[in-house]
Amino acid sequence: MSRVGKAPIPIPKQVKVEVGEDQVKVKGPKGELACPVPPGIDCKLEGEVLTIVRRDDSRQQRSLHGLTRALIANSVTGTVDGFQKKLEIRGVGYRAEHQKDKVEFALGYSHPIAFPIPKGVSIEIEKQVRLTVSGIDKQQVGQVAANIRALRPPEPYKGKGIRYDGEEVAKKAGKSGATGAK
Repeated sequence: MSRVGKAPIPIPKQVKVEVGEDQVKVKGPKGELACPVPPGIDCKLEGEVLTIVRRDDSRQQRSLHGLTRALIANSVTGTVDGFQKKLEIRGVGYRAEHQKDKVEFALGYSHPIAFPIPKGVSIEIEKQVRLTVSGIDKQQVGQVAANIRALRPPEPYKGKGIRYDGEEVAKKAGKSGATGAK
């Protein structure tokens, strides 16, 4: 039995869960999410607890058991609390600016980069160098944060670029100076 899959999912009072044939709908104070349920996996709602059960012990069913439970648990957490990723921009002249439905980055390139904000995600900018990506879908929040970081990943010599809050970048030693023959 999967350790992750057999753990029950507690459902808070403010969340409503609808178990369907091929999906589970989770509705909470922050929004609504639908999580697909693969064939061979059953969801049982008993009072305030949702349990995920697999029909057989095939390799594929075992792997989908824990995955399905984790996705539904993330949907419940997202509709109640939401998820967020924090990013910071380091570098002289590097900054971000909010404009209507996009964020414009100045990252040392010859042109500014316009990043459209997808639906279901909000981006807050603090002091032009700190970003907070938040939303109810954990996968979407993480993907948007990764896409922003990919615009200018931190480089190993000076550490300039976009990094996750608290991320440590291993610095390399640069070229050794004018030591040796002329």
